[in-house]
This record gives sequence, structure tokens and C-alpha cells, in this order.
Amino acid sequence: MKINLVKVGVIPMSKYWYVYCPDGVESRFELLVFSKNQPFLPLTEHYHDCIGRISKSSALSYVQCLLPFFTWLDQFSNYQRKRVRWNDSPDIVRLAIEDYLMNEMACKVRENDTFRFVNRTNKSPNTVNRFLSALKSFYKSLIRLKQYNYSNPLIDSYAILNDYKSNTEGVRKDKPRMPAEAGTEDATSHRRLTDSYFKLINEEWQPEIIGDIHLPYQVYQAGKKVNWSLREVVIARMLFETGARASEVIELTIGDYRSRKSFQEASTFNKGSHGKRVKFLRFSKDTVKLLMQYINKERKQFDALQRKFDNLPDEAPIFLTEIGTPFSREAWYYHQ
Repeated sequence: MKINLVKVGVIPMSKYWYVYCPDGVESRFELLVFSKNQPFLPLTEHYHDCIGRISKSSALSYVQCLLPFFTWLDQFSNYQRKRVRWNDSPDIVRLAIEDYLMNEMACKVRENDTFRFVNRTNKSPNTVNRFLSALKSFYKSLIRLKQYNYSNPLIDSYAILNDYKSNTEGVRKDKPRMPAEAGTEDATSHRRLTDSYFKLINEEWQPEIIGDIHLPYQVYQAGKKVNWSLREVVIARMLFETGARASEVIELTIGDYRSRKSFQEASTFNKGSHGKRVKFLRFSKDTVKLLMQYINKERKQFDALQRKFDNLPDEAPIFLTEIGTPFSREAWYYHQ
């Protein structure tokens, strides 16, 4: 029986594409990647290895991000006058990736000891970070599936080794670290730098404005249909009006609101500030009214001491769950 496959993931000028398994056809693969009209199992296996570890949409996003790279490998890569293959040694693969970042993604790549710094330019796409993550994930999968016989080209093994040494070597030469209780050793670091070989040095996410003036109204209407409480309404309004990350709004405290002179502002942390309040949010007067209504009425019901705004301590969270615990970003996702 001949099966007609419709190319659903085709990128212009790409030799690689993916298709979903047609209904009624039994296969262990729900998605197949093709190259030159033949199944390309490395990317196919990677997609299915990702399922269960990450969402299907993220796994598909990785595949879509890698299709142009594999096409480029076949058509334009060059190492000693030969095309680079995905299963070449890490040093060769890294050279190809570096060429791709510079020539296809318009990045600046700078050497630094055992790894590379990657700096995006104004010509670089906003998918550089995702591309590197996808490629790192691809090699993790193929190593796990025993189809790539080297170490992961996207991982800086020296960073892992140096991190291990710094946390195991003591001040005494050739002696192990003393226990922390001894008080003779410097504290170990529990926060290490990324182990990626290609390190983005300007990877801070930049918000993109959605050009739909009706979006907030549509979100509020959807919230009304599912019986949002006043808490969800206030959070949604603050997110739309400030452009802040969800955690920067949800984890606000009473003290964050009191610390600003304007009743339309609240201090908050930023990504990388480790909880230190380094910026402030500004919202509308209508949102202020709803916020105070929430604190003095709805929130009061769930506060263990039934306190209103004036009686709450600075460290008290603004937003509470129905059982009186601090509201969290994870809990907010349930209401989206």
C-alpha cells in the first residue's frame, strides 16, 4: 500500500522536513523527519526521546529549530574541504556550529579558554538561545540512545571539572575538604556557571509587545467565564499594565507596595537580582482600587488573623491562596 505523506514542517530551501504519521497507519513514531525523501532517524529519535521530558510543543520547537542547521551542514559546512556530519567528533562539530552562528545567525563569537562567548547582533534572529538549547538536547538524546559515540559538543567539560574541583579541594594541599562544621574552609558555591560550550552573553529575554489592543479585554472576558476571583483579575491587570514577569507581580509583599511614595507603584525584584528589589512597577488608579479591595476583603478572608492592609506586616505576601499560604507562580499557571 502506498502512503501519501504531506509535508507539514517544510522550511523554504530546506532538505529536511517532518511529517506526522497518517491516521490508520501503525508506527512507533508519531512524527518522522525526512531528508532527501528518506527517513532521517537521528532527529526523529531525538523528538521522541524528548517527549515525556519536555512538552510535545517544546520538542517540536526544537526539531523546527534544527532543520535549517542540518540543511546547512549538508550544503555549506566545510572542514578540510569536506562536509561536516552531525556525528563527527566534538571539535569538528563545534567548528561547524561556530561557523553557523557567525555566518547564518549573524552572531559574534569570541574565544575564551575552553569555551566560546556568543554575542547576538541586531541582525541575529531571536532564536539563537533556542537553537543552542535544541542542539544541546539533540546530542544528549543521541548519547543516551548510544548513537553518538563522543561527549556532548555543546557541553564545556572543563567547566564541570573545575566546578567539581572547587567544591572538593580543601585549603590543605592534597587533602580533602574539612566538614563545614569545622569552620576552616571557605563555603562551597552552590551556584555554578552554565556548562554550555557556547555561552550567550546577552541572553536576557526582551519582551515583545503583542500588537492586539483587544487582547486584555479578551483575557478579562475569558477570566469572567471561568469565575476568576478578584485576585486573578488584579494580577492579570498588573501584568498587562506593567509588562512584568509573572513572579515579579505574584511574589509582591505588602512592604513592596508601602515602600514607594506613589500609591500606584510597588518595588520588585528582577531576573538575576536574587530577590533584591532593584526596580518598581507602575499601574493604573483603577487597578489600585481593585488591589485595595482585594486586600481588605477577599484576602482578609484567607488571612489567619483576618487583617486588613493597615494591620499587615511588611513581609506579608499580597496574594494568598484559599488556605492562607503565599500564592505562587505555579498556582497562577493553573488559572491561565
